[in-house]
Amino acid sequence: MIATARVLLATARALLATARALLATARALLALALLAVFYALVAAMVLLWAAFLVAALWTAGTPEATTPPTTVVTACAAFAPIVFGMVWAVIRTGRPAAPREDAVTVTRRGAPELWRTVEELALDVGTRPPGYIKLTAEVNASVTEDAPLLGLAPGRRVLYLGLPLLAGLSPAELRAVLAHELGHFSGRHSRFGAVAHRGAAGLVAARQAIQDASAANDLVRLYAGVPLLLLGLYTHVFRWLTRPVRRRQELEADREAARVAGPGAVADALCSTAALEAAWQEFLADFLAPMRRTTGRIPDDPFRAFAHMVEAPELREPMAALRARAVERPAEPDDAHPALAVRLERLERLERLERLARQPAQEPAQEPAQEPAQEPAQEPAQEPGAEPFPSPQPLSVQPRYAVELGRVLLSGPDAGTRVPWRDWLTELAEHRATRILTPLAEAVRGVEETEGMGRPKAEPDTLTIHRVLRLLDGGRRMPLARALNARLPEGGRMPRGDQTEQDPLAPLAEALAVLIGAQLVAPGTAYWAMNWTGPSILVPPDGIAPETIRTWADTAVRLPGQTQRLGLHLAALGVDERAPLPTPAPRGKARRISIAPGATGPARQRITAVRALALTVLLGLTGLTFVLWANRDEPSYPGTPVTRWTDRYQPGGGTGTEPTPFPTYQRPTFPAWPTPPTYRLPPRSVPSIHIEPIIPRSTP
Repeated sequence: MIATARVLLATARALLATARALLATARALLALALLAVFYALVAAMVLLWAAFLVAALWTAGTPEATTPPTTVVTACAAFAPIVFGMVWAVIRTGRPAAPREDAVTVTRRGAPELWRTVEELALDVGTRPPGYIKLTAEVNASVTEDAPLLGLAPGRRVLYLGLPLLAGLSPAELRAVLAHELGHFSGRHSRFGAVAHRGAAGLVAARQAIQDASAANDLVRLYAGVPLLLLGLYTHVFRWLTRPVRRRQELEADREAARVAGPGAVADALCSTAALEAAWQEFLADFLAPMRRTTGRIPDDPFRAFAHMVEAPELREPMAALRARAVERPAEPDDAHPALAVRLERLERLERLERLARQPAQEPAQEPAQEPAQEPAQEPAQEPGAEPFPSPQPLSVQPRYAVELGRVLLSGPDAGTRVPWRDWLTELAEHRATRILTPLAEAVRGVEETEGMGRPKAEPDTLTIHRVLRLLDGGRRMPLARALNARLPEGGRMPRGDQTEQDPLAPLAEALAVLIGAQLVAPGTAYWAMNWTGPSILVPPDGIAPETIRTWADTAVRLPGQTQRLGLHLAALGVDERAPLPTPAPRGKARRISIAPGATGPARQRITAVRALALTVLLGLTGLTFVLWANRDEPSYPGTPVTRWTDRYQPGGGTGTEPTPFPTYQRPTFPAWPTPPTYRLPPRSVPSIHIEPIIPRSTP
């Protein structure tokens, strides 16, 4: 019964896997159909734009055109950036991707162990090894197959491996990562992955082209909202179709890597990679960037410095917390990888199945173990079952590759001065320890001016231990503490140890201890030890505990009258209270960082190119349209046809085939002019006027 149930369960799982595979295939085909429809829409848009352009030019050349068609020309020029941008996006996705400029190629001579491991893993997963191995500066590993025809034809294979993974993963975890990436090759995931990636990249590039055109042209901005909305919806649907397929491929690659390197190693590699990604971003933002901005110094090998940080004992608990948070984090909507919790659950299930598969092979060997003669034969049979995956050897590359990749990571005219990474760590420890001295000096100067004490005339205008102790003796500890706390950044107000933020004197005691430590480090009697989770730790001269100087400073700050005792301790160590704080030698120009929002360099180049394209198209079409309109034929109007004159005649009844030197012309005849009608005027009738005198005359 149990065997029958197992068979039925296996059959059901096989049917379920087949159904999932068919569904994934259907999704992939539908995604390809959508991609083909997108290309067809781009072609239709180009044809429609060209038809409008030809119609405008043809209209400009017709005799009936009274004015050039400026409206159509302006519309064609306004649509030109979007049309050309989308065509360029389609061309980019249709050809193999260009080699990455931020990667360094590793030769077989430069990393023989790495190449040997990759080739062995490729043989184990049943695929051909990649032709190139390239190192990158990101916490990730990926494989590409630069194949033509949207990835449907075979091409060269490239394995990209992040150098932070080499610095932070164990050999077993790194082997699991490589097996996972090669599992994509064995499952032929790179073919569909290339199509899905290039399709999504084409849609994103088309959307970016419209955004750049909208930023460069006011006419495009009037109608860019509708194309952006349609492209956004189209991209969302395309990713919705391809996301389950790509996530299924990731699970298949995990299963292949678990078969080769072990489920436990794959699970550890996934958790460690997530933690390393967060640690690498923190290293760049909190350690590398501040040093580059303030001192202009960068390490020649930032990856060795990162490895030093990851291996620090104080980071064990934070790294464990990062692992736990990575497991709880859900998958991003646009991420092709499933959630880490889902992948770990699948790997744990595979590990249980492998453990159950090894048990039947051990049970028959344990049954005849009742005889004493057969007991020694059981011990070697248990060792392979206890550790089926032996510990691999560490993988490494030559330091020159890390230095070269560091130059790629930190490039440009304002990259900074490169120093050996160990010296950079020493300078970083000193910088993190003494950064509190700048607000302390400002606070001391401000309290002296406010309280009317003034600095001693014999001392220079620099921070000294004597000036701080003088304010403490004068009862100015609270104003000095408040002035210091007001000048500290938000993250620097938390004191060290079990003290809380409600204690205003704790930062002042910490700053005084740092000031004393700086005076001890200057002559070389002490040094700063790097602490990746807080301020650097002062390592005092022999015979003094690290916490002793901090205790002295805390006592002098909190208890009145203890400054003289502190002065005796410092005199015993050879520290002069009135000695100015040693200023470091100029190490380069500080880097300026602008927080004003603005377009990046590539974005500005794209916007400039869009403006130039729109202006060129507008001027070209305007000039061509004006030329066609100016050279158009004049219109012909209907009228009396003109008979063509001929010199042929027929003198004397001849045939008319032989011309004579004196041609005769007939008198033209005209139609008879109509006789105008005659009009008779009526006879004039003159009125008779009878004049009578107004004044009657007398008759004689």
